[in-house]
Amino acid sequence: MNVRTPDPYPGWLSDEDLYEARARLPMLYVEAIPVRLDPLGYVTEIGLLLTADPEGRMLRTFVSGRVVYRETIRAALIRHIEKDLGPMAMPQLPPSPAPFTVAEYFPSPSETGLTDERQHAVAMAYIVPMRGECSPRQDALELTWLTPEEALSPNIQEEFAGGRGNLVRQALAHVGYIR
Repeated sequence: MNVRTPDPYPGWLSDEDLYEARARLPMLYVEAIPVRLDPLGYVTEIGLLLTADPEGRMLRTFVSGRVVYRETIRAALIRHIEKDLGPMAMPQLPPSPAPFTVAEYFPSPSETGLTDERQHAVAMAYIVPMRGECSPRQDALELTWLTPEEALSPNIQEEFAGGRGNLVRQALAHVGYIR
């Protein structure tokens, strides 16, 4: 069973060309950690997606996807948020989106602590407030809104693959949450 999210722009690279490119070039991604804010702008909840890998293990993740040729970062963020969280998520991107970090994934363990067995990928990671109704779509089984404390708990952190739990910790530190 294939649990990959279908690419809405399949014409930009064939599966074979994508395989060859991944073997030779870093791929550019955007990642969005959806959050809910209180009236003062403090993070009260983090939205984490629950997915299944090809072996059937349940994993936590967040919105992520490639930036396609001639696509702006803003457009890529909106496209992937809508694809993963639905058209009513109502993301609130700032006028000039700046990532809270640039994450670098490698096919094997490295000094970054982030792995993606398919490729070397560079991902610009964003914290994105959501004002609307989020519904998981594509290959996500559910979207769970967790408090920062819950998201940092050892049980939830163990459910992330490839070191992605580190990005949740970095995101919370970036918004001033200190445990």
